[in-house]
Amino acid sequence: MKLIRYGAPGKERPGIVDGGGSIRDLSSIARDIGPEELAAGLVPRVQALDVERLPTVSGSPRIAAPLKRTGKFLAIGLNYRDHATESKMAVPSEPVLFMKAASCLNGPNDPIIMPKGAEKLDWEVELGVVIGKRARYIPRADALGHIAGYLIVNDVSERAFQLERGGQWDKGKGCDTFGPIGPWLVTTDKVPDPQRLRLWLAVNGVTKQSASTADMIFPVAEIVSYLSQFMTLEPGDIIATGTPPGVGLGRKPPEFLKVGDVVTLGVEGLGEQRQEIAPFRDSL
Repeated sequence: MKLIRYGAPGKERPGIVDGGGSIRDLSSIARDIGPEELAAGLVPRVQALDVERLPTVSGSPRIAAPLKRTGKFLAIGLNYRDHATESKMAVPSEPVLFMKAASCLNGPNDPIIMPKGAEKLDWEVELGVVIGKRARYIPRADALGHIAGYLIVNDVSERAFQLERGGQWDKGKGCDTFGPIGPWLVTTDKVPDPQRLRLWLAVNGVTKQSASTADMIFPVAEIVSYLSQFMTLEPGDIIATGTPPGVGLGRKPPEFLKVGDVVTLGVEGLGEQRQEIAPFRDSL
């Protein structure tokens, strides 16, 4: 099942993608798609529907982030061995955790806005996990049962902010529009093994990243279990599980995004994203 949100910014509506690729409106079933709806059992309720009886959405509406918001946007760093190497950092013995601001959520095809003072804007394709059931001190064997579904995350990063301005990584990770997610939230019944998915990313049509989630140091189940030892994971929380090698920072010489560049990316079974880099503007 592919849950989706569509419509102009501020006027998004919930939907589901049917077997033919058309969007069906879910407004009669749910007011939106977010933490409250997931906690209230939206996924099993929609799975029981006859999707073909829902109204079809006409035209080609804007595709929004498939979650209206999140309580926590968590991310795992250096979770692919070759990415740690290209970043000139040690391969971690435990998952490296950082946070992306919830306010950075962005539609999968919306522009990425260059922040004021940005010098080193970078790309990172990642498998994203969305929590569906409250998780606290859960064992690894039970972790996948707490997931509502999966989506694509572009963990957009400003490397100068992240690595050259002191303090934690977070300041280079949470700028406005730095969290494109979607196009869909794909439920777990459609992703039988999250460790067998191909990831790819291209800039201006040139492939920069191509790998498999099989290459993760810490697999999805271990990540969810691990994080639940330090904080309660709630429905709607997003976890970005790390990026494979090929980021701009690790290239020789380094390559960074500039205004007008186009980033395309995808994860097997989860769709594709497309973003153009736009200059800073006061309003989003």
